[in-house]
Amino acid sequence: MNLEYENRRVLVVGGSYGIGLASAKLAAAEGATVAIASRSAGNLETAAAEIEAETGQKPLTLVADVTKDGASQALADQIKQHWGELDVLISAVGGSIRSSFADLTDEQWMDNYNFNVLSTVRTIRACLPLLERGTAPAIVLLGAAASKMPYAHQIVSNVHKAGLLGLNKTLAAELAPDGIRVNLVAPGRTLTPLWTNRADKLAAEEHRSREDILADFSKDIPLGRFGKAVEVARMVVWLASPCASYVTGQAVNVDGGIARGLL
Repeated sequence: MNLEYENRRVLVVGGSYGIGLASAKLAAAEGATVAIASRSAGNLETAAAEIEAETGQKPLTLVADVTKDGASQALADQIKQHWGELDVLISAVGGSIRSSFADLTDEQWMDNYNFNVLSTVRTIRACLPLLERGTAPAIVLLGAAASKMPYAHQIVSNVHKAGLLGLNKTLAAELAPDGIRVNLVAPGRTLTPLWTNRADKLAAEEHRSREDILADFSKDIPLGRFGKAVEVARMVVWLASPCASYVTGQAVNVDGGIARGLL
């Protein structure tokens, strides 16, 4: 299928690794002009080299820590300087804390809120004027299947990722008159650095192998395995494309069936 990405300008925030990087690669392979943003210049350099090697396109790289006040606006200003407008914004920023409720501090709650929700809010707000000038503009947020089926000991991200569902649905209605579509992709357990690092930590604590830890976490996934970043990215890139022109306000699970709720 031709996803009609030719001449489209795509910004992936959190595009230096994991699902963000996989999404940037797919968009570039489809013919988009791509920019990736991350707080790590080193990670950006590595990611850009991967994208260029696989797609022939050298992406624009922008250092930005969108958890910091003012960084999202500075990022949008750079996009305006380079492109003048924006067709697609993909926000792949966020993470979780594995902890019991009683052990969490106010600071941890606020830090994770800033990471999972406010960083995305700021980035969308800063990029809206650019998207309004774009062609068939679309926003895709990266959430989590845990927003629909909360995981034990991840209460902070469960709460904040659920907040992204509300943001997604509300923005989709508010921005529809401007022709801007907004959707969310909710990954399940996916083999990204977030999960491999967690598995390595648990493996060290329990004197087991990474493979054993991942196998245990795969037991309650109906498809019996972790997802690959590219499997999630395919949904991200499709939702952001003109091929999904009648889809907005949706939160689509790509989770191997782990979230079993009806809605």
